[in-house]
Amino acid sequence: MTIDQRNPPHRPTPFAYLDMDRLRRNLSRMQTIADRHGVALRPHIKTHKSIDIARLQLALGAIGVTASKPSEALPFIRAGAPSLLLAFPIIKAERLRRLLALAAEHRTATTFILDSEAGADALAEAAQQAGRIVDVHIKIDVGLGRVGVLPASSALTNLGQVVARNPKLRLTGLISHAGHGYGATSPSILAQIARQERLLMLETRERLGSLDLPLRLTVGSTPTVLATEDFSGIDEIRPGNYALFDLTAQRLGVAREDEIALCVVATVVARNSQHYIIDAGSKALTSDLGPHSSGGLAGFGRVLLTDGQNIGTRLTVSRLSEEHGFVPREDTDLPIGTRLLVLPNHSCPVVNLYDRLVISDKPEEDLTVSARGALN
Repeated sequence: MTIDQRNPPHRPTPFAYLDMDRLRRNLSRMQTIADRHGVALRPHIKTHKSIDIARLQLALGAIGVTASKPSEALPFIRAGAPSLLLAFPIIKAERLRRLLALAAEHRTATTFILDSEAGADALAEAAQQAGRIVDVHIKIDVGLGRVGVLPASSALTNLGQVVARNPKLRLTGLISHAGHGYGATSPSILAQIARQERLLMLETRERLGSLDLPLRLTVGSTPTVLATEDFSGIDEIRPGNYALFDLTAQRLGVAREDEIALCVVATVVARNSQHYIIDAGSKALTSDLGPHSSGGLAGFGRVLLTDGQNIGTRLTVSRLSEEHGFVPREDTDLPIGTRLLVLPNHSCPVVNLYDRLVISDKPEEDLTVSARGALN
């Protein structure tokens, strides 16, 4: 099924509508890239939070999944994910008690990240409590300035030695996230950020060569992966947003509008001389202007009209209340009751607002947002 501007599913609005044809094409596109370049694909499930979609990714050839918080990972371990990378720093051992027990029960291989000795201590304590050795990757800051060790810092070599000496930790790789790529203002700048990420990761591995360990390099971010032509030396990619895409991906030039698989269906519930008022506000669309507050977009979503006389007209959600969205009328004249499709700025937080993703008029076909609200 494709998004039909004339006849979206007839369900109470607002709801999150997933175009399965576009989703499948997006998943196949990324798996093809991974296969062509000989890198493993470990998609980040924070975008869709859906076991059903993860199963599609695994069936196509993904080697496992990436998750953020422990609670987000649990449903995917229960569902049989063969391996899991938890891409968030853990600084308290108790945060991993349930996860490690469940992973052992379901035989899910796990890898964790760290960027500090405090993180190493917490992971070692969790491993001790679980009676096992845990695999860890050191997080490298390649430019986002969020989490990670700077590649040229003495902290990197010191941390590498600390981890390598700890009998409860097995240092298996280096991990990066070039999230600053979301702020790129042109395809050439995005490609430059992607090239720099790869080179920094290669140089970082060289700096840790004295440890004599086979360190895997895993890089992430949908935009930088899609802007990369040379994956030499990279072992694994961890994009997430590619499954659904959004207006940010279109702005960056890595997706077309007709590849955006997620939208919110809303209804015009009031109108005045300046605006249509729709029943989707910040609780249905989020007020996110883009990943990492990257912005670069006008408003809070692009509106596609669904009545036959206005097909192709593009409006914008300019303001949000909690339950209401404001859509400037421009040169249109839509009656109350008109249903609209709203393409999101950033699909990841939109999914987290809904229990289910609608794919048709049949409720039994809805996809469950398995890890909705899993924030700890």
